[in-house]
Amino acid sequence: MPSVLVVGGGIAGLWTAVRAAEAGCTVELVTKTELAEGSTRYAQGGIAAALFPDDSAERHYADTIAAGAGLADPEVVRVLCEEGPARVRDLIRFGVGFDRDESGLERGLEAAHSRARIVHAGGDATGAAIEAALVATVRRRSVAVHERTMLLDLLVEGGAVVGAVLLGADGTIVERRADRVVLATGGAGQLYLHTTNPGVATGDGVAAAARAGAELADLEFVQFHPTALAVPGTPLISEAVRGEGAVLRDASGRRFLAEAHPLAELAPRDVVARAVWRTMAGQAGAPVLLDATALGGKALARRFPGLDRIVRDAGFDWSRDPIPVTPAAHYAMGGIVVDLDARTTLPNLFAVGECARTGVHGANRLASNSLLEAAVFAERAARALVATPAPELPDFHESRASRDLSPDLPDFHESRASRGGGRAMDRGALRALMWDAAGLERSAAGLEAAASVLASWRAPEVRDRPSAEDRNLLELARRTVAAALARTASVGAHFRTDSVTAQIPSAPFEEAA
Repeated sequence: MPSVLVVGGGIAGLWTAVRAAEAGCTVELVTKTELAEGSTRYAQGGIAAALFPDDSAERHYADTIAAGAGLADPEVVRVLCEEGPARVRDLIRFGVGFDRDESGLERGLEAAHSRARIVHAGGDATGAAIEAALVATVRRRSVAVHERTMLLDLLVEGGAVVGAVLLGADGTIVERRADRVVLATGGAGQLYLHTTNPGVATGDGVAAAARAGAELADLEFVQFHPTALAVPGTPLISEAVRGEGAVLRDASGRRFLAEAHPLAELAPRDVVARAVWRTMAGQAGAPVLLDATALGGKALARRFPGLDRIVRDAGFDWSRDPIPVTPAAHYAMGGIVVDLDARTTLPNLFAVGECARTGVHGANRLASNSLLEAAVFAERAARALVATPAPELPDFHESRASRDLSPDLPDFHESRASRGGGRAMDRGALRALMWDAAGLERSAAGLEAAASVLASWRAPEVRDRPSAEDRNLLELARRTVAAALARTASVGAHFRTDSVTAQIPSAPFEEAA
């Protein structure tokens, strides 16, 4: 059986490690901080799956396709929706205690879903419950875990990945060889000034894969969550709060979402986020208000105990008064191109979770599909790790939607900055630049100016974790801006103010028969 190196300690990495160990592989798992840290533990909204009698995989499929603004890959979406219920049942077997009511599993409704199909654990602590259950499972399996160890680069020999270069907990740089490498390193929310992501989300796996020559796609599709609490750290206020009936108001108290979309607060996230952005611009940048007072204090504390603590610790009583919220970078729909079994375009390299571009999200992720995507394709990856022989890469290339859907990008490695010139980058300046030029609304002028600035900056020499992260952020910032420039039409989360289609919103959900 092959040796497997898994990089990342969220749901995707943990699931892959567990299943690969169960299949008899020798498994090592590397995580940049403690095993329980990462984006998974912060997931509040839950996990979507067609588990209930009044629902179906077909309905879930239709919702996901609609939210993806025409760019979701139908084959991949079908796999997600058909295999999703089994993966949720696996989570229950792993020990995740999903919330229950008198009918069985308790479920909620979120934006652009035609049915209440979101299951939660601990109200708004679904990610934490999943993380805890999978960490406990990994500890019971024969998986060697290396905490506080960061991926620096991939080892490539003869065109195939044979391991990775790691920065160890003691600051030493080591090479770790493996028959298979699985990247589960999450997103890159730290590219932006405001983000709901934890500090570890610096795009390490995507950047390393790019340097090794793996194909990337759809980096321009960054989902901005409409409602992060407008306080330092911008903690996420789950979409499920709006699913339960909370509404958004401007500074004068007026509801404004119905003017932007027929589904109002339950419109696709890109529509809601832009409406919030524009409303804030019209009131000198002041946050909009999320009004959950109609739910009542007891219901808020019962349904959203973690959020209730966060809001009250910030000094607000949201049972009595609306709370200030702002958009924030939340989820990357693009990343490392993979097939249906999580294989990348480099032999022996797999990618799962947010760092992978499966094609399931298209231009705009449907709420609560991210945890499901991680589980479904981590399961497939674990099976593919032991399958031989691997499919021929030319066939893989021809089958991918990214070949048709992604615009042609300039040769990034020809840029002046990539050859080492310019001044040292500053992370704060980079995040502010990306927020202004490549945020919720983009234009050719702004993106070209940002590309020029990014080209003038020099990546730091890698000496420690911060410098390694800065190198990755600069690499991904350049690539994201280039992708946003290349896609001149507005679609989903990518909104060009200079596009002739800029005023056309994402298609509203049309209920499946």
